[in-house]
Amino acid sequence: ILKSMFLQIKERAQKGEDLVLVTVVASSGSTPRGAGARMLVGREGRICGTIGGGAVEFRAQQIAIEVLKKKASIQKEFSLNKNDVQNLGMICGGDVKVFFSYLPANETWVAGLAQKAEECYAQGKSLWLITDLKEAGRLGLYTSEDGFLYLDAPSWLCGRLDSRPEIVREEGEEFFVEQINSSGKVYIFGGGHVSQELVPVLAHVGFRCIVLENRSEFARRELFTDAEEVLLVDYDHLERFITVTPEDYACVMTRGHASDTVIQAQLLRTPACYIGVIGSVHKKAGVFQVLYSQGFTKEDTDRIVSPIGLAIKAETPAEIAISIAAQMIIHRAERKQG
Repeated sequence: ILKSMFLQIKERAQKGEDLVLVTVVASSGSTPRGAGARMLVGREGRICGTIGGGAVEFRAQQIAIEVLKKKASIQKEFSLNKNDVQNLGMICGGDVKVFFSYLPANETWVAGLAQKAEECYAQGKSLWLITDLKEAGRLGLYTSEDGFLYLDAPSWLCGRLDSRPEIVREEGEEFFVEQINSSGKVYIFGGGHVSQELVPVLAHVGFRCIVLENRSEFARRELFTDAEEVLLVDYDHLERFITVTPEDYACVMTRGHASDTVIQAQLLRTPACYIGVIGSVHKKAGVFQVLYSQGFTKEDTDRIVSPIGLAIKAETPAEIAISIAAQMIIHRAERKQG
């Protein structure tokens, strides 16, 4: 959603249209959306994104229109008790702190920031979006390669950037920071039917997929149009083809136990944040015995999620793909929450 939002910001700013980026910067209780939920508003109302719908979103759109008229960023708090929820026809209560960032089209940094964000998404860079909650709601970006962009940020802020969306305060300054793109990839070993169903599902929810196969007939780009890369590899020497980082995920689903075992042994020597392996409990026990004989410990194999996916009684390749994607979404969310 943010990728399309930045595209809208760039295009509309270039056409001379002022905008407001509405961001939930803090929430408590059972509010519809948590910190990091965003909505882009123009003079005719909501353009894209959502902060949860209902009365809060409706009121936020009205406030955003006023921000456009006054040309100044503001922060508002919404507190919904039980009676408020019933009167407003909402199903959720709680407190929401919302920041309205005014984005003036006549300032070149607005389109520039959106363009740079697009480039970072395309290049697969880890990227943070920063909102200065004190200095007129100015937005900025941060990448490890470029440092802070479009924002004169204090040096201490670099050490406070986490994957979680949160407000950070120090030295009388206040920022809302969120990692909005990760350099992490999903390495999918095996190009069979489940992989062919899995890649489009994962890509649709923001995972960057790399498919690795040792059979040329399954290592074909036309089978995986949503993957960033499709590689024909030697499973015995993965280090020749990829470097796995702590941001990366791995899904192992080759055609046989032998290949799966070889791949798992190599993945356990990497800092991958998630290693999922398809197969039965019986298969898992056999593979783990081989890994133990190679010197791996139970602490090592505890890193492996097998059978992969949530237990939703999935049977078809498409159903299995959905169960895997759902599990990975949970894992990604939990990592962001720390």
